Parts: sequence; C-alpha cells; structure tokens
Amino acid sequence: MARLLRAFNAEYDDPAPPQEWLAARVAALVAADTAVVLLDVAPEAAGGVPGPHGLALLRFRRSLWEDADEAYLAELYVVPSLRGRGHGRALLRAAMDHAHGRGATYLDLTTTNTDEAAVALYESVGFDRHERRGPDVTSYYFEIDLPAPG
Repeated sequence: MARLLRAFNAEYDDPAPPQEWLAARVAALVAADTAVVLLDVAPEAAGGVPGPHGLALLRFRRSLWEDADEAYLAELYVVPSLRGRGHGRALLRAAMDHAHGRGATYLDLTTTNTDEAAVALYESVGFDRHERRGPDVTSYYFEIDLPAPG
C-alpha cells in the first residue's frame, strides 16, 4: 500500500515520506478508525501478476450538520499499465459503498485539471465539480451525497 502511495506521488512529481514511515502512518490511522484502505488485488485482472495494483484511501470525520460521518477520498490510484480497464471505477464504487455502509452521507475529494482521466471518472459517477483557478493549475473539488442510511 505504501509502495502504491509513493508511486502515485512520484508520477506527479510530488514529494512523499519514506515508505516505512508512510506505512506506519496509514496503519495508525486505520487503527484509530479514521481511515480505510481498499486494495485492488485481483491477479487475473492483471495478467496473473500478483497485486496490489490499485488503492482507494478513505478518511472519515464526524459531520457538523448531522449525526453521521462524512468521507474524504484522500487517494485513488491504479498502476499506469492497468488504467482504462475499469479498476479505478471499481475502486471508486467500492469506496462509495464502504463509506455508505459505514453510515457516511457525503463523500468529497480533490484533484487537478492535470488528471483528466480522474476528472472524467468522478463526473461520470455523478460528483459535482467546483473549481479554484491558480496561475498554472486548476484545483477541482468534487462532492456527492450518499444515500441516507437505512
């Protein structure tokens, strides 16, 4: 999991802490029940190559406006060689289902205009997009209401 997170940052030339530190940090967040990591590990979908091949990392926080959780999709990543095969969509759907199953009524995330495939994916699933323009990059904030529990 930490290897995938570092690969994601490297792909976009973003700094990342050492893999061991990152693994320990995510483990602490999961143990505190404030984060969940979903992994794409199906070797048959990757030509028999063992996984994981992708991940979705969700963070949870208590809602201010209702007695429920809100979820933040902190990371969604699929290795480049498997993109365009539905792995990202499956991870996103699994993340939405997991958040809903936990009682979250809202999911949000951010990305930039440089990740055109992610923008198209989020819009195709029904997320609302809001923009904040910068000098070189446009930052997109996406949000979607999840079905009410019950």
